[in-house]
Amino acid sequence: MEPPAASAQSPSGADADGTGGVDASDAVPGTVAALLLARADDDAVGLLAGDRTYSWREVVAASLRRAAAALAMRPQDPAAPFHIGVLLPNTPDYLFWLGGAALAGATVVGINPTRRGNELARDLAFTNCHALVTDAGGADLLAGLDTGVPPERIVRVDSGGALPGSGMPPVSPSPRRTDLLLLLFTSGTTNAPKAVRCTQGRLADIAERASAAYGFARSDVCYCPMPLFHGNAVMALWAPALAVGASVALTPRFSASRFIHDVRRYQATRFTYVGRALAYVLATPERPDDADTPLAVGFGTEASARDRAEFERRFGCTLVEGYGSSEGGAAITRTADTPPGALGRTADDVVVVDPDTGVEKTRARLGADGRLENPEEAIGELVNRSGGGRFEGYWRNPGADAERVRDGAYFTGDLGYIDKDGFVWFAGRKDDWLRVDSENFSAAPVERILERHPDVVAAAVYAVPDPRTGDQVMAAVELRPGTGAAVFTDSLVPFLDDQRDLGTKWAPRFVRIVDALPLTATGKITKQPLRREAWRCKDPVVWCPPGEARYRPVTPGDVAGIEAAFAGSGREALAPAGP
Repeated sequence: MEPPAASAQSPSGADADGTGGVDASDAVPGTVAALLLARADDDAVGLLAGDRTYSWREVVAASLRRAAAALAMRPQDPAAPFHIGVLLPNTPDYLFWLGGAALAGATVVGINPTRRGNELARDLAFTNCHALVTDAGGADLLAGLDTGVPPERIVRVDSGGALPGSGMPPVSPSPRRTDLLLLLFTSGTTNAPKAVRCTQGRLADIAERASAAYGFARSDVCYCPMPLFHGNAVMALWAPALAVGASVALTPRFSASRFIHDVRRYQATRFTYVGRALAYVLATPERPDDADTPLAVGFGTEASARDRAEFERRFGCTLVEGYGSSEGGAAITRTADTPPGALGRTADDVVVVDPDTGVEKTRARLGADGRLENPEEAIGELVNRSGGGRFEGYWRNPGADAERVRDGAYFTGDLGYIDKDGFVWFAGRKDDWLRVDSENFSAAPVERILERHPDVVAAAVYAVPDPRTGDQVMAAVELRPGTGAAVFTDSLVPFLDDQRDLGTKWAPRFVRIVDALPLTATGKITKQPLRREAWRCKDPVVWCPPGEARYRPVTPGDVAGIEAAFAGSGREALAPAGP
């Protein structure tokens, strides 16, 4: 029988074998459907969520019921997109619908609940969602919006009603490797998010490769604090756990204060992270028993070398950083000899080029302390010269496809540099270029320098307009609890003076002190609101005016003078200030 999921739904008319009217006798090898059906008789623990425990047998049965429901809502036109939007937190129902879509040959569109209003409606309409699965929280977000999904095809998992398709006659779907399984929205840290295509075959291949490469074992409990609508949670945790029959442990959403509690509750051995998640866990009060857990391995991207080292010391587990994306066009994996802070050793087909000319950049010169000595010569865009790799394109966005793959190469949109030993170092997003006094540089090295400051939890560096030409450097910093803004401001100039690798144009003109940096749902800093507000904000802002050698608070008179400098310059200052 089907276990009662978080939705408390109890579909009627289910077959005694628990398939919900779907014949599960066959599956195409090399598909996610085949990986799921291989667990149909597996009584090992497959899923933990709060106080609920589900065997893999129960997970597959619940997924088969959702497959029947999906098929009952299938478009009449066989050529129409069979897309199901899922707007849920990390609950069992999310994984049941993901499994159901895999078995039914449907596509799950992971909807980001941090989107609002017309942008949220746009995500559903743009991806041609034929049906929608949500709960009370999602329904509140969607109230009054035109999503293009009629009410009869909106499934509320918390309604207590029967699923569509209960009691339907047996159906035998046979999804192909080329069937589209996922549309994964990019994080949208610099531009509007795009929907990345991922087929059954690609995700099944990822499951097999990742489980072998990163040592997943059936005995593992894989804790999933990252949202399931994002590639990290699905590709780096759920899929490889499915491949080996490991357990998956869910939390509705990431919480730094709950992290170690959840690890102990589930006896987790693995977890994944993205962006600043580690920094926020480290900002919680340290306890002498933090390392007293079975946690052994964490896998993620974009954590600073300092945070990784401190996390390993404090929690007693090994962190593995990789470079990759939902697109799959290029990947870099750390090796045992990779220096701290580097992504890994480059393959022959991954190079760094000038994003304007395509000319390969000079190898980086690193000092004895690992600091970059020739950023202008070395930093460029990471490019896979062998082509698009596993990139399967974006949904309805040929312009973005062409931007990614051109002249037989895959352009990642990320900046980096390669040292003389072939190790690759991340240097930010392509949109994070700054140009000051005719010098181009990227934001990431400046952020890494600011994050060396003992009082800084995280930093974001971005361009704001200069009244003459080019950009001015602005930074937003989140300070450790209890750090006074005045004390930090007084320490900033001496600290920057001590950083030998701080470029002559890199020091921030403005520094905004925030309670919390704006983040995407996956924990990546989004700079769009910071750029838009610049020095017009409610947070404390300090600056080092031209000709001065100290930081001091920006006053209303300073703002008037700054913006008056734009008058008659022919340059735009900022968009009108918000309320």
